[in-house]
Amino acid sequence: MKQVNLGTTGVKVSAIAMGCARMGLIEVQQAAKNIANALEQGVTYFDNADIYSDGKGSAETVFGQAWKLLGIDRSSMMIQSKCGIVPGVMYDLSKEYIIHAVEGSLKRLQTDYLDTLVLHRPDMLMEPEEVAAAFDELQRAGKVRYFGVSNMNPMQIELLKKCVKQPLAVDQMQFSVAHASMIRSSMEVNMLTDGAVVRDGSVLDYCRVKDITVQAWSPLKRVGRGMFLQDEEFAALNHVLAEIGEKYNITPAAAAIAWLLRHPAGIQVLIGTTKPQHFNEICKAADVQLTRQEWYRIYLAAGNILP
Repeated sequence: MKQVNLGTTGVKVSAIAMGCARMGLIEVQQAAKNIANALEQGVTYFDNADIYSDGKGSAETVFGQAWKLLGIDRSSMMIQSKCGIVPGVMYDLSKEYIIHAVEGSLKRLQTDYLDTLVLHRPDMLMEPEEVAAAFDELQRAGKVRYFGVSNMNPMQIELLKKCVKQPLAVDQMQFSVAHASMIRSSMEVNMLTDGAVVRDGSVLDYCRVKDITVQAWSPLKRVGRGMFLQDEEFAALNHVLAEIGEKYNITPAAAAIAWLLRHPAGIQVLIGTTKPQHFNEICKAADVQLTRQEWYRIYLAAGNILP
């Protein structure tokens, strides 16, 4: 399995991570099989959140029961969780909420520590001093090793860094060839096209400058979160993915993941399928290095342009 850097921590992690958003929807025994299968594929990084599956942490509960059922050593995997969303109510990145959320995640996950804690969404009432105090307390107690953010732009990260002393290792962003505004805005610089609009503060380039690892979520979805695979609107893209996939003996889905992994940012891709066969097929993407021409061919097939 290809490895990428986890920010500036000095830790190498699997380029593909298992997204656990739907783990609360399957039986514990099946979840255990899925975790064991991921480890066999060289995937050692597991992404959770305190709201996954039902808004109440059921995905974390199933994951905790499942890895305990396997009887594996905790150090054989890295567990990441996220906090900050109160479903349907608000976002909350206060010190009190962060610490309370982590305590709940640790209990559900049946672990003494999180490898990485990620702030799930920007909170417009966020006070960086409170976040810093929470991070310091959690780190001192040995409950969190590394920290990161999700769906944040560069200035929001800079605001946090005004007070937070720990390096922010990751920024988790929605990213796929059919949801590639981070690429388009960098490609269509100084143009009057829709793609030239910078919607994220040039976050991809910023993360490269600051050595923050981008974690790509929903890597097989289009704008609006529908799947682009087998979508007639993306017929040209699916044709190219199938053709390139055939060349490398991988599925079209794996070819789409290989497109993300080819980017020099050292992206970590989150795969959320609960089907082991599909997961294994996608993992083959980590063994493929697309050519420059193939990368651009996929990009153009998704309806993007070259100025």
